[in-house]
Amino acid sequence: MEKKQLLLSAYKFMQFSIHMSQLYDREKEIVRYIYASSRGHEAIQIATGLQLLPCDFVAPYYRDDSLMLSMGFTPYELILQLLAKKDDPFSAGRTYYSHPSSKREDKPKIPHQSSATGMQTIPASGVALGMQYFEKIQSSLLKKGPANELPVVVCSLGDDSMTEGEVSEALQFTALKQLPIVFLVQDNSWGISVTSEESRAMDAYDFAGGFKGLNRMRIDGSNFEESFEGMAKALNYVRSKRCPILVHAVVPLLGHHNSNVRMEVYRGEDNLARHAMNDPAFKLRRRLIDMGVPDEELKRLEIEALNEVLDSFEKAKQAEDPDPISVLDNVFAPTNAFVEKGNRTPANKSKVSMVESALHAVEEIMEANPECIYYGQDVGKRLGGMFGEAATLENKFGNDRVFNTPIQEAFIIGSTVGLSAIGVKPIVEIQFADYLYPGMNQLVTEVSKSCYLSNGKFPVRTLIRIPVGTSIGGGPYHSGCIESLLLTIKGIKVVYPSNAADIKGLMKAAFIDPNPVIMLEHKGLYRSKIPGTQDAYTIEPDADYILPLGKANLVLQTENPDSVTIITYGLGVYWAKEAAQLFKDKVEIIDLRTLYPLDESLIFKLVKRSGRCLLLSEAPVENSFIQALAGRIQKSCFEYLKAPIYTIGALNVPGLPVNIGLENSVLPDILKISEGINDLLSYSRQKEFI
Repeated sequence: MEKKQLLLSAYKFMQFSIHMSQLYDREKEIVRYIYASSRGHEAIQIATGLQLLPCDFVAPYYRDDSLMLSMGFTPYELILQLLAKKDDPFSAGRTYYSHPSSKREDKPKIPHQSSATGMQTIPASGVALGMQYFEKIQSSLLKKGPANELPVVVCSLGDDSMTEGEVSEALQFTALKQLPIVFLVQDNSWGISVTSEESRAMDAYDFAGGFKGLNRMRIDGSNFEESFEGMAKALNYVRSKRCPILVHAVVPLLGHHNSNVRMEVYRGEDNLARHAMNDPAFKLRRRLIDMGVPDEELKRLEIEALNEVLDSFEKAKQAEDPDPISVLDNVFAPTNAFVEKGNRTPANKSKVSMVESALHAVEEIMEANPECIYYGQDVGKRLGGMFGEAATLENKFGNDRVFNTPIQEAFIIGSTVGLSAIGVKPIVEIQFADYLYPGMNQLVTEVSKSCYLSNGKFPVRTLIRIPVGTSIGGGPYHSGCIESLLLTIKGIKVVYPSNAADIKGLMKAAFIDPNPVIMLEHKGLYRSKIPGTQDAYTIEPDADYILPLGKANLVLQTENPDSVTIITYGLGVYWAKEAAQLFKDKVEIIDLRTLYPLDESLIFKLVKRSGRCLLLSEAPVENSFIQALAGRIQKSCFEYLKAPIYTIGALNVPGLPVNIGLENSVLPDILKISEGINDLLSYSRQKEFI
C-alpha cells in the first residue's frame, strides 16, 4: 500500500474509534452495558492490525476496539456486542464490548478473551506452543500466509497487568521455549486510578530485560508511522526467527477507564491535558496535512466515518436481542463418546493396577493421535511422574510431545486454552491436588468459560490429570480432596475412577470429549497401597474400550426392599464394600465414577426403591458435593424416603494431619459407616396426631 493511502486508511480507523467512543458516551440510556474504548491507543493498535495475516492468532484485551477495526471487523459488528445483541458475532450477547472471539478464515483467529487483566498471556503462549509443535511435525493443521509466511501470535496487554504473576509465567515459558509470539504492551501509565509510580518499580521494557531470550523494543505508540515501522520489524522478526519479542508502546489515555469509572473522577486537569497533547489522531492529521492532503479531504473522510458509525448504531439498536431459551446453549460442545463400547474384560489379559492402566491408555491415545502432547512437572523420562504415571512416555514419543514444565500450575492449566484453539490436544498433569490452586484463576476465568462465552467457537479440549486423596501419612499438602471446589465451576467435567478398568475407559472418553475434563485419580488406589483396595486391580480393557462420562456403576446390588443405598466414589467405594459385609443383602453401592455429568437416573431409581440413602466421601462433609447431592436427592425422591439422607465424610479441618493417628480420626472409617447404615435400617417414622 502506498504511504499516503496507508496513512489515510489509518486515519479513517481512528475516526471510527473517536466517533464510536463519543457516541457511546452520549447514548448512555441505550448503552447500558460496561465498555472501554481505545482512545489514545489507536495508532499502535491500528499499526498492528493492518499487518496481521489470517493465519495469525491475536489475544486482544478490553481496550482494543481499534485493533479489531483494523483487522477488518466493522463498527456494526462491534456495536452489536456493545448492545449485547443476538447477532453479536463474538458471544451472541453473553459478554462485554471488545471481548472478541473469532474463527473467520479471512481474519486472524481470536480465541475467547476474558476481562482478567494479563490472564490472556498464558492462553496466547499456549497458541504459540502449538504453532511451534505443528511446525516441528510439519502438521497440515498449521496454517500459513498467502506467500507461505509462518504464523505468529500477538498478545496485547496493558502495562499495569505486567505486575501479574501469571504474566511472568508466560514470559518465562516463552523465553525458555523460544515461542513465536509478540507481547504488545500498551503503556498509558494508569491502572484504573493507580499511577505507574504507585504500582511498579520498572516499565515493561525494563522488566522484560530479566528474561533471557526475550527480545524487546520501545515504540512511541501515539505516532502511527513509528508504530507501523516498529510493529513491522517485530512481526517480521518473529515470523522469520521464531523467537518471542516484547514491544513496549507508550500511549496516552484519552478515554475513561471504562464507562463506569470516569477519568474526571481520579485524574487532574494537568494530567488530562498532558495526555491530550499526544492524541494519535491529531498527530496523524497534522502529518497528512504536511504531506499535502487537503483539509477538505480529511473532513470528508471524518464525515464518512461518523455517518457509518451513526448508521451502524441505529441498525444495531433495531437488531434482535438473544432469545432467553438460548441461555443454556454451548455450555459444552457435544461429544461423540456417549456409548460404552470395546472389550472391558478381554480373556487374554491379566489384572493391572490403576496407574498401569492409565499409562497404557495415554500411550494408546498418543500413538493414535499425533496432535496429542503431554506435559507437567516431572513427567519427563528422568522421573516419569511422581507415581510413575508417565513412565516411558518421553522415551516413546520424544521431548517435543512429552516434556517437563517449570513449577507453573497457572501455565499448565491456561496454556491448554491456546493449544486447543489451534488444534493441539493436550493432556496435562498437576502434581498434587493441593497445588491446583495457583492454576484456579486460569481454570475458572479462561478454561471453563471459553466455550460458553465464545458461543461454541472455542471449547477447550483438554484432559487434566490430578492425583488426590490420602496415601497414609501424606499430610496436609499432599492429600487434598478438591472435588467439592471443582464442582462449583461450571463448564468443566469431573471424573473420579476407582479401578483400573474404569480409569482406562474414562480416559479414552475424556480425550474424545471436546470439553475440559478433570480426572481425579486417587493416589492411594494407584497401586492399592491402602488395605482393602485390592479390587482396584482389574483386567485391563482393550485399546478400543470407552466408558462414557456420566454413567455410574452399581458395584453391589440387592433385591431386599429393606436396604440402604450407598452413593460414593473413589476410596469410598472400598470403605462401603467393607462395611456392607456386616449387613448381608441389606446394602447396595453406587460408584458414581463421574461427578459431573452425574448419573441422576440411576441414583434416583435406586433411592426410590430402597428409600434409604447414605452418601459417602473422603472430603470434608460440610458445604460439600455430597451435601449438595443430598439436597437434589431429597427434592426428587422425598415421597419415597423412609429415613433422612445421611452424609458421611471427613471432619472439617483445613488440612489432613500428617500423623497417622490424627489422620485416621479425621477420615471416615468402617465404624462410622456401619453406624450410619444401622441407623438408617432401624429408623422409623413416628407420626403423632393431636
